[in-house]
Order: sequence, then C-alpha cells, then structure tokens
Amino acid sequence: MPSQPPRRSPGGEVRQRDAERSRRAIMEAAVVEFGTHGYAGARVSRIAERAGVNKQLISYYFGGKQGLRDAVTDSWHDRGPALYPPGASLADVAANYVRAAVADPDMFRLLVWEAMGDYGPDTGDERRTAWMHRFVEDVAARQESGELPPGIDPRALGLAIFAAAAAPVVFAPIATAMGIEQPRSTATGDWYADQLSLLVRALGDAPAGRPD
Repeated sequence: MPSQPPRRSPGGEVRQRDAERSRRAIMEAAVVEFGTHGYAGARVSRIAERAGVNKQLISYYFGGKQGLRDAVTDSWHDRGPALYPPGASLADVAANYVRAAVADPDMFRLLVWEAMGDYGPDTGDERRTAWMHRFVEDVAARQESGELPPGIDPRALGLAIFAAAAAPVVFAPIATAMGIEQPRSTATGDWYADQLSLLVRALGDAPAGRPD
C-alpha cells in the first residue's frame, strides 16, 4: 500500500487570512457584547463563543477586554471619512450618521453605556476628542459661510445633530409611541435620514440672529 504524502501546514498567506477572519469575527462579536452589556458587564467568554474562537485569541490579538474595546472604538473612528466626506453638506452628513446608527446599533448603544459612566479602566479617547473638535470647527466654518445660522453655538448645534442622528436606536420606544413603526429598520432609517436632512437644511433657511 503506497504511503500517504505528508500533510503540509498552511502557508503564510492562508494563516494571515485565518487571522484576519478571526480578528473580524471577534470584533463583530465584541460590538454586540459591549452594546448589550456595556464594558463592565461584557464577558470575554461570551465574545469568544459568539465569534466561534478560543477566548485566548482575544488576549493574543487584543491584549484583553480593554484592548478589544479600544479596537472597537478605533474601528468606528476609521469610518469617519466615509460618513463625513469632503464637500458634503451637513444635512447629508446627518443622514449618513442616521444610516450608520441603524446599520450598527450596538456601536451607538455602547455610547449610551459610556454616557452612564461605563467607560472601562481608561476613559481617555484622544481620537474621539480630536474628531469632535474638527466637527465643531467645521460647523463654525459652515456658519461663517452662511450654510448654517450664526446665532447658535456650534458645539450645541453639533451635539444636537449627532444626538438626533442616534434617535432611532437610542429612543426607539419613544419613536414607536409617536407612531413611527419599526424605528430600527432600514426602511424607517432611510425615511428618518431624509427627514433629518430636511431639518438641517431648514436651519440654513432660518433668519439669522443671536438670542439676547
């Protein structure tokens, strides 16, 4: 009987693809876990089970739960250019954030957990701070150009737009009580994105003036 040829171990390219798949599966599972339970309530074992990997891989790839949370946050910041493309109106940017919230609700739920004080060991997020500062500066520049009314503090205006974009996910029960069916669905998200876009555009048509 002829001998069987020795089995070859996977090549470097195959191992790289496997590693990327594992990392992606862990990240996707982590977003759900953090969004559902917050940082404090999240369990590495549940993340590993959902991802279909050994939980030791979480330490190997991310250094533990905190490193994984940081990686999840970084992945959201990496989406910034697509949500806020150069030359886009603020109305279009607001609509982009609505669709992002509906498509990835657990990421926005994680923000709610953080708002309630569930940050994890390291509360610093330099990338978020830098991004929000740029956002406020852009709102101020749009006010100077006449796209938005000058009488509103750009920080308040930016915060209101961001909060409004997250409303279908964060305030889904209130939306339902108002008669908005399935507020977290893609179809309703598209409808609400258009409505918020109209609202932001209307701000630019409002009479200028600064409150006393």
